[in-house]
Amino acid sequence: MKVLEFTALVWLGSFIAGLIGSLTGLGGGVILVPFLTLVFKVDIRYAIGASLVSVIATSSGAAAAYVREGFTNIRIGMFLEMATTVGALVGAYLTASAPSKLIAIIFGVVLILSAYLARKPRSQRERQLPMDRLATRLRMNGSFPDLSGSRAYNVQKVPTGFSLMFGAGVLSGLLGIGSGAAKVLAMDRTMKIPFKVSTTTSNFMIGVTAAASAGVYLHRGYIDPGLAMPVMLGVLAGSLLGARILTKADTKWLRIVFSMVIVILGLEMIYDALLRRF
Repeated sequence: MKVLEFTALVWLGSFIAGLIGSLTGLGGGVILVPFLTLVFKVDIRYAIGASLVSVIATSSGAAAAYVREGFTNIRIGMFLEMATTVGALVGAYLTASAPSKLIAIIFGVVLILSAYLARKPRSQRERQLPMDRLATRLRMNGSFPDLSGSRAYNVQKVPTGFSLMFGAGVLSGLLGIGSGAAKVLAMDRTMKIPFKVSTTTSNFMIGVTAAASAGVYLHRGYIDPGLAMPVMLGVLAGSLLGARILTKADTKWLRIVFSMVIVILGLEMIYDALLRRF
């Protein structure tokens, strides 16, 4: 395959990954790493390096648009990022002793079950919850532009959400995966944050984590500019298009896309644990 053809195909795949990553809050790495390793036979270390660059591009491109439109809750993102960062450090420390294969299988099953729950829209009663004392004190409650106008929301169960974010960080460091799925599920199902706010805030958060990891991969020489450049440009274009679509999209369809993607991610994790990676 010629260089121009390779670059064009990588860009196209990255564009689709960025579009889906932007709409679901998962980042493009969920699709990019399997795409690069299975289709183009790229060494997984270089694929992860390019993926980390793409996650930064997704977060920078989509998150900037989401902040401007009033979807992202920056206060929630910065607060929960403390838990995921500490969790990732703990997970990285545990890699030598923990049974990664078993944990990956359990996490894959949990993702598949979570997809079933995530597809259900929130009832009107769940949309009008009373203010939580801690969330109010931390000024986490907010509003976002919905299809019918500005919609206010009250954040719930902050300590539980913080604990789940710590667990998401541990899984990320332990298994070498992105924790976007766990972040969105924790915010949406536990903290009762509207799905659009959950996905956009997740997009904002994943860039912080990826930036730290990308520095390590760059230092070790696993970021190839010839691969990372078309990946970054494709993901950036896809994420910007995703940001435009999300503002006008029906939440029901966003939940369906999210559920489909995390089912695939869960099955891939189980497959990797049983046959290949962990």
